[in-house]
Amino acid sequence: MLRVILAEDSVLLRAGLTELLALGGHRVVAAVGDAPALLRAVADERPDVVVTDVRMPPGQSDEGLRAALELRSRDPSLPVLVLSQYVATAYAARLFTGGSAAGLGYLLKDRVGEVEEFLDALRGVYEGRTVLDPEVVRVLLAARPDGDPLARLTPREREVLALMAEGLNNQALAARLFVTEASVVKHAGSIFTKLELDPSEGNRRVLAVLAHLRGAGPRTTAD
Repeated sequence: MLRVILAEDSVLLRAGLTELLALGGHRVVAAVGDAPALLRAVADERPDVVVTDVRMPPGQSDEGLRAALELRSRDPSLPVLVLSQYVATAYAARLFTGGSAAGLGYLLKDRVGEVEEFLDALRGVYEGRTVLDPEVVRVLLAARPDGDPLARLTPREREVLALMAEGLNNQALAARLFVTEASVVKHAGSIFTKLELDPSEGNRRVLAVLAHLRGAGPRTTAD
């Protein structure tokens, strides 16, 4: 059972997510509707994981994501899952590249097709994984300046890298792409080589995903 703080300004959605998390065996220790309340709740409750929307009061722009940045600056080990309809490119890039990206996720509400997908992402973030909706990666890629190293990748390698962003292992990647695991390993090796990722640098999958984000252009509003 995970102790969860939920930040969502829609009363109905907040109630629904609270019920969904309870059915999944977790406990929502605080459910709040604005960014200041989120910051206070985390200080009071010290949750296992935070789930937050992007657009919340008082400004209805990107307060939730800015609160997530603030929380991670206070405690870089706090797992945070962003659940939104929008990709706020500037703040998303800062969140995933400002230090360790372990224990971070960004899902789009309209693209979560199964309850188990959401619960698996929550568990993955708690366990320290980076979980990104491929559409989030696509939007951030579109915001990158010219000349980024990802231009070296083939379309298939970009597809593999986007699936890595979902946290899929080689077996799941092979099943999704209808190829062999050996083919996935070959593509991954090519990605790591083209992005000049040193094998000694730890989790090269996470580093490769972060290579998507580090060059994201500085937009200031949510898309």
